[in-house]
Amino acid sequence: MAIVKVPKKEIEKYVKLTEENIERMNLMGIPIESIRDEEIEVEVMPNRPDALSIQGYLRALKAYFGKESGLKKYKLKKPEKNYEVKVDCSLKDIRPYTACAIIKNLKFDDEKIKEIIDIQEKMHSTVGRNRKKVAIGIYPLEKISLPIKFEAIKPKEIRFVPLDSEREMNGLEILQSHPKGREYAHLLEGMEKFPVFKDQKGKILSMPPIINSNDTGKISESTTEIFIECSGSDFEILQKTLNIIATVFAEMGGTIYQMEVNYGKKEITPDLIPSRMKISLENANKLLGLSLKEKDLEALLPKMGYDYHKGYVKIPAWRMDILHEVDIIEDIAIAYGYDRLEPEIPKIATVGEESKESRLRNIATDILTGLGLIEASSYHLIKDEEIKFTDIKDRIELENSKTEYKFLRSNLLIPILRIISENKDKEYPQRIFEIGTVFLKEGGQKTETGIAEKENLIVAYTPGNFTELKEALEYLFKMLGTGYSVREGSKKGFIEGRTGEILFGGKSIGYIGEIHPDTLRAMNLKLPCTVFEISLNEILEDIYG
Repeated sequence: MAIVKVPKKEIEKYVKLTEENIERMNLMGIPIESIRDEEIEVEVMPNRPDALSIQGYLRALKAYFGKESGLKKYKLKKPEKNYEVKVDCSLKDIRPYTACAIIKNLKFDDEKIKEIIDIQEKMHSTVGRNRKKVAIGIYPLEKISLPIKFEAIKPKEIRFVPLDSEREMNGLEILQSHPKGREYAHLLEGMEKFPVFKDQKGKILSMPPIINSNDTGKISESTTEIFIECSGSDFEILQKTLNIIATVFAEMGGTIYQMEVNYGKKEITPDLIPSRMKISLENANKLLGLSLKEKDLEALLPKMGYDYHKGYVKIPAWRMDILHEVDIIEDIAIAYGYDRLEPEIPKIATVGEESKESRLRNIATDILTGLGLIEASSYHLIKDEEIKFTDIKDRIELENSKTEYKFLRSNLLIPILRIISENKDKEYPQRIFEIGTVFLKEGGQKTETGIAEKENLIVAYTPGNFTELKEALEYLFKMLGTGYSVREGSKKGFIEGRTGEILFGGKSIGYIGEIHPDTLRAMNLKLPCTVFEISLNEILEDIYG
């Protein structure tokens, strides 16, 4: 969630701020946080990064109120001579991708510069996951010689004056001495080489994701042309991020020029071609409880910035949140108006009762939180490169995944290690657990998709050892009023001889062990980590029958 401050005068160009219109604005999916004398603060949810700027919010507002409905179109100019970024193979395991653009015909003043800094920081903290996933650089083009090179070099060979500094530093000195360097040093921790953008003359523009050069990385009121780069590990996310930033500048009156990004093969960025998705009127009515007709979709979807024709929706290239038909149906509901949906009492009589699964989950949660553990919750999906850390045999891959998370998890080990890795700079010791669904081809409760589901519990200690964690396992079963046993076993990614198989009623229901140092390094973990994971399904049958 982020707060965007929008001047009242900008809103009133398109919408009168009557009580009725303010209520409609609240139902737009971007609610008003507060109304002040000269500005309105709106609350932008994580699913709408395209509205993290004044320009993005106004684009959504104008469509919703029918002032500029339908899919907004922006003109793109093809790359001119030397509008190229050459990406070196040295970045492969560091920060391998970038998406870039050039914007011309801009007019900056102090207010607009502040707006650009504001959206840049909001994008960093939300979509960018505090610059880990995406880092954005904006540079005055007049100070740069094209083409540009993106490469990785040794930290001591990196020398430039970082933004808001007066002396030249090398890469290591920036991480140790500069405020931004200290804040984001963990993103380059353990790397032998650091990424840099250089211009054709060899001048360093920035060291992403840390800091720009003071010479080439600072726009001013005299700047009329800029170079934008977004760097990270997921090219598709970078493309969407660049689309958001570039269209903000287009709304300011700028002209967007594409660039060639050369990885050996050439990519042209930005690409504002809308994606196309089929939508079922039947599914929309079923989910919303309405009786919409084709003509209703033709009227409603343009209010949310889409084009619609004969069952197909054109989705703006800057909408990062549209992954499934359900996301579009949600926007149909917003356009229709939640206030117009009439609640109905189901025509069946039921008696509510807590399920056995929920009771066991709640009991286990109370026991573990009583031991001082913190509960975590993670997504059901994992990435291809994460699978190699565990002994997953049968991968369950999603069809048409829109992100790098393409596989259903078959255990909770990868998600719990990812959580620890993302919080490795927080206070230790860390004692966390998660109870969640895992997905298997065989061995659980079958669903209509043919995929089996089980409820697992995982506990992780870092730093921790086998004996320490076994005490927690012992206490858990004691408080559940049942028994278990452990026999020596082995598991990929764990230390041989420090790993055991957990048995319940003579049947294997999980494992306990210390993570192997190679796995710790691969997951970028600092300290020893011990884990146990069990299936709750078998325990449920014993306790509740």
